Order: sequence, then structure tokens, then C-alpha cells
Amino acid sequence: MKNHLMLGAAAGALLIVIAGQAMAADAAPAPAPAALADSAEVDAVIIIGQGQSRQVQTVKDDAIGLEAAGTSALKAIDKLPGVTFQSADAFGAYEWSTRISIRGFNQNQLGFTLDGVPLGDMSYGNHNGLHISRAVASENIGRVELAQGAGALGTASTSNLGGTLQFFSRDPQQTMGGEIDVTGGSDNMHRVFGRFETGAIEQLGGLRGYISIADQKTDKWKGGGDQKQRQYDAKIVMPLGERGDLTGFYHRSERREQDYQDLSFEMIKRLGRDWDNTQPNWGLAVAAARAYQTGTALPAPFATVDDAYYAGAGVRDDDLYGAALKLDVTEHVTFNATAYQHKNKGQGLWYTPYLASPGFGAVGSAAAPLSIRTTEYDIDRGGLIADLTVDIGSHRFSGGFWREINHFNQARRFYAETAAAPSRDPLDFQENPFFTQWQYAFETKTTTGHLEDEWTISDAFKVNFGFKAIKVTNNVKTVIGNPLAGKIESKDNFLPQAGFVWKLSPDVEAFGGYTENLGAFVSAGTAGPFGSQSQAVVDYVAKTLKPESSKTFELGARYRNERFQGVAAVYHVAFDNRLLAANTAAPILGLPAVLSNVGSVETKGVELAGTYRLTDAWSLYGAYTYNDSKYEDDVVDGAGKVTVRTKGKTVVNTPKNIFKGELSFEQAGFFGKLGVAYTDKRYYTYENVGGQAPSTTIADLTLGYRFGDEGWGKGLQIQANITNLTDKDYISTIGSGGFVNSDASGTAQTVLTAPPRQFYISVKKTF
Repeated sequence: MKNHLMLGAAAGALLIVIAGQAMAADAAPAPAPAALADSAEVDAVIIIGQGQSRQVQTVKDDAIGLEAAGTSALKAIDKLPGVTFQSADAFGAYEWSTRISIRGFNQNQLGFTLDGVPLGDMSYGNHNGLHISRAVASENIGRVELAQGAGALGTASTSNLGGTLQFFSRDPQQTMGGEIDVTGGSDNMHRVFGRFETGAIEQLGGLRGYISIADQKTDKWKGGGDQKQRQYDAKIVMPLGERGDLTGFYHRSERREQDYQDLSFEMIKRLGRDWDNTQPNWGLAVAAARAYQTGTALPAPFATVDDAYYAGAGVRDDDLYGAALKLDVTEHVTFNATAYQHKNKGQGLWYTPYLASPGFGAVGSAAAPLSIRTTEYDIDRGGLIADLTVDIGSHRFSGGFWREINHFNQARRFYAETAAAPSRDPLDFQENPFFTQWQYAFETKTTTGHLEDEWTISDAFKVNFGFKAIKVTNNVKTVIGNPLAGKIESKDNFLPQAGFVWKLSPDVEAFGGYTENLGAFVSAGTAGPFGSQSQAVVDYVAKTLKPESSKTFELGARYRNERFQGVAAVYHVAFDNRLLAANTAAPILGLPAVLSNVGSVETKGVELAGTYRLTDAWSLYGAYTYNDSKYEDDVVDGAGKVTVRTKGKTVVNTPKNIFKGELSFEQAGFFGKLGVAYTDKRYYTYENVGGQAPSTTIADLTLGYRFGDEGWGKGLQIQANITNLTDKDYISTIGSGGFVNSDASGTAQTVLTAPPRQFYISVKKTF
């Protein structure tokens, strides 16, 4: 109750402050309220969602362009309120390490789309999509829209219990031209990006399009190996007179990245923050594996065989393509539809000392005392998204559906190596396994539908209300391994959403909303109900468990004038039917640990954000979040015994206080940005016993010069980026090896250290 009163008081104070600023700005009598869509424009790279009944912000391509070339758009939105982002590389693109959480919800509980096309939950080894850093080159992202609490009803996602991130690619320009960017910097990093624009081709009815290629490679900042990626993007737009357009798109990514070793606090203390896998020291990896296989002493400085492996890597090829139609059927009726297909081939691998290559130990054998273990992925999914909007007087009715069929094959395989020297490249797709431990074929059918009415009651007040329905069916077939078969279903026919926007004056509006959402079960051999690889567990889940669900309430206000735009919001989230692997009976019975509903999480918080243009050249941005996410229940087994004491404990990877600030400058061609981010302490332990990453304050700097619009310098720009400006030594990613119940001794290998200060310089030329 005390926390609720504090939040209520804070919300009231914030609303009073914003209203006070509005009255101070308008000493003269205010005119009648304008239409809700009207608002003063603020020249800002972050747009606060005026007219929305939800907490929404948009980051424009200008803000993304100020990051180092090749930086993930996820890192660019880290500045927004409610967001926590971590990565073990300077670009925020290394997939094993990237973690984003919003209002206490982790990455696999959020929703992600690109031009409306679902990207799945973007988890590593994704079973139903792909990471945004593989979906499109960062130079081709036009804007990113974040809804911290819940996305629109029509969002194509079944994982968005928490926030929703929608990425939008840039459209082709009307004139012929292009862009070439060249970047180099720390750790032999180099990136080349090129894009050619056709412009509108009048002979083809105004058809316009672009094609681009990006190629990037960098050494790891510690240890051996490199990380590289090549991306191809193409987009064409065909105008359909004045009534709409038809768009085609194609994205291809070829990613090859070598891993950093997961560390523990104990390892960092004993071996240092720069400890990593042994590559290129093959002999040390073989010696450690031989000691494990033969039961002899490990070589120095190993304390356990898991201190380091030779290498680990992620290898991914993706193709995402489709077509989208936007059509004004009449003056009052609009129809949109998108058809898409996504194919993925991937392997996640590491050199394991736990299984020797065949023949090891035999006289005269060249076999290594280790082997390469892979988890292999094969996605083939396709879908259709469609919606219809009808404007009738003061009502705007909309409805639509999303249908997807996803075929996902997953396998665990082992590949032989030779003792004298490595015979395989970890950045190649591995072939000719000597052992397949398991292989399963999954089919996931997803169907969602929604209906909504947006009612403009007056020029100053509008409400929206509607609902969506979800049905997801997961099927599994066994190819190799423990027999698995059956069907698991996630279904809810009524998930309501309602909200309002009230324009109190030309500069001030209040908003609020309520949303219910459902997180569908996932289909994978390494996660979700099928991760146990036990038929008994699958049957138990199908008959007993409920999908995770959330209920989100938001209330806030926005203020906007010629120099300032800001938002203040409070929120409350009830997260129910939380899923966790737990025992279903007393441990002495020896039954497998299975996925179980283990209770609820309550989240409440305050978000503040604003941009103020100090002068025509200088601007200041700031965002503060207070987030309190607590487990409401202990975890108990089937016999009623408490197995994990989580009640009242802080949710993992959820800092209570987050502050982001930016000071920007632009004048006479010169531009710059100094960004500072404070993140409070975070836990990777459910019981909050050990496993606490300290708070951090990190700064990044951007400086550059644009040469002008005439002469040889037309379209030319040079930009320098320094990440981790103060060379801070800190923990970036937590939970890389999973979250654990407790870790008082600090031995859980589940953290990654952040890179040191890095420097990059880019030369960009548009023509």
C-alpha cells in the first residue's frame, strides 16, 4: 500500500508540474482545443507519441545514424524510458550477449516486428524469427517505435507480454542516387555499406526502389577469432495511382560470429576480466580436454574444465522476403495486407571436452580428446497479415488477422576433431557428424484476430476499445532421440484493450490505457514444454499448465511546445502464470523437473522523458525510470515444499533506477552528442542471494562534420564515435548462461564483461 501511495503521489506531482509548465507557457488566454492530431512540432530525433493512448516513443533514423556504423537499433533505443539493454560488444549486435528488458519483462517476453512482419521473440537460437541485426542493415532502418506497455492490437506477436518494438525500414527515395559509407576502428574493425536508389521511374508508373549491401568484420576485443556479417537488402515500391502502393522486399543476412566465454564472478577475480576461450592456443584446449578425459590434473591456469574451451560460434543464414499492399478502397475505407516468408539455417557450436572424438585413446589414433557440439536450426515459416479500417463519422473501426505456419527443425550433433591441429573452421557450417543426440521437427500454427473502435467524442477527447483473440498450436515429431509426440495449445478468445486521450490544452494531453496479453508456449527442443524431451512432461503441460499472461495499466500526460516535449507516466503490471522449470514431486521420487506455473510478478513504476532545445544549436534529452518488479510467490514442488524462495524478491535483470541523458549540438556543419547512461544494480539470481551486478554509469561520444550542399563536399560527412568513453570496467550482460536460484559463492558462469573504450571513424557520401 505504501508503494502504491508513493507512486500515486509521484504521478500527481508529475501531472501538476507538466500542467504548470503549460500554464506558464501560455500566459495569454488559450484558444479552443485543437483537433487531437494537431500539435506543435519539435525538431527532435526522439518523438514522444502525441495522440496515443499508450506510452509510446519513436526513434528516428537521425538518432540511429549517430551511433557507430553497424550498431544494432536495439542499442539506439536504450535511451528510452523503461528500457535496459546490454551487450558484450560495442555495437550491441553480438546475439549471444544482447539482452533487452522493458518494465521487468525480459527479451523473450517482448514483441518485435519489421514493417509489420513478426521477428519472433529474438532469443538466441530463435525458433520463430530472427534478430533485428540480421533482419535489416541498420543504415536502412527509418524509425523504431517502442510501446513500453503493450503494442497495438494488430501487432503480429504472441510473446509481447511486456513491450513491443516495431522497426520500419526506410522507403526508396523519389530521385536517383545512393550512399557509400566506409568505417574503420578498434580491433581491426571495418565496415562498408553501399546503397543505390533508382528514383521514380516514370516509364514504369513511378516505380522506385533500392538495393544495398553491407559488409563488416572485426576481431574480438579479447581472445582469438572474429565476428563478421554480410547483408543484402532490397525494396521496391509501386504507386497505385492516388489510392495506395504495392511494396516488395528482400533481406538476406550471412552472419559468422565467434563467442566470448561466459564468466563467473569467481573467474573474474581469479583470471581477470579479459579471460576468454583459448583460441588460437589449440594445445591448451587439447591438454585441458585430455586431463578431463583421463582424470589427470588440469593445466594451468584451469581450475575446472569449463574455465575455457577452444572456441564457440554462431553461424546463421537468413532470407526474409514478401510483399505488402496499402490501398485506399474508398475515401473512408483502407485495406492493408502483408505476405511474407522466412527461411533460416543456423548452427550454434562450441568445442566440448565432455565428449571425445571417436578413436581417442586408441594406439596411433589422431583423434582429439574433444569434439564440436552443435545445436542446429532450420526455420521455414510463412504468413499473412491483413487489416481493414473504416471511418464512419466519429468512429474509426478496424479489424484484422495474422496467420502463420512455422516449420522448425532442431538437432544436437557432434563433429570429430584431430589432436595435432584443428581441422575445422568454427565459422563454417559443420558437416559429417559422428553422432546425433536428438532431432525434432516442430510445427507451430498461429492465428490471431482483432477488432477495435476509436471513437472521437470531441476535438479534445477520444477513446479506443477493442480486443484480440489468439490461438497457437504446437506439434512435435521425433526424428532421433527420446520419443515425443503430441499437441500443446495456447488460446484466449478475449484479450481486451481500452484507452483514452484527453487534450487538456493545445500543449497538454492526458492518456491512459488497460491491456491484457497472452504469451504462447514455444516449440523447441531446448526451451519451453518440449525442452524436457519427455513425453510424460509434454502430456503434463498439455493438460495442466496455463500460458503466461499480463494485465497492464498506464496513466500519464504529455506536454509539447516549440522547444520542449515531455512525458510522465505511471504503470502497474500483473504478470501471472509465470513459467519455470521445477520439480512436480518430492525429489526422492526421481521424476524429471518440468515447466510449471510458479506464481505471479507485480510491477509498478514511473517513467519520465523529455527533450528541450536549449538554443537553435544545443538540445538536451533526459529519461528517468523507477521500476519495482517483485515475485509474489515462492516456487513449490508437487509435494508443497518450497524449493526456491522468491516471494518478495526483485525480478532478475531488472534495475530499479535507470537514467539516460544526452547533450546534442549541431551548427555550421559540426555536430556532436554526449550520451550518459546510469543503470542500477541487477540480479541474475531468483532468490537475490549473490549474483548482483553493480550499478554502472557509462558515456558515449559522437563528433562529426557535414561538408555542405555544394561543390566537392556535397553529401559528404565524417563522423567519429567513442564508446565507453571513460573506459569503465563493468559487467554488461547477465544471465548469458541462464538465471540461477542463488549464487553466494559467485561460481555461476553467466556474466559477460563489457568492452573497453573503442574508437571508430566513418566517412559517408550521399549522391
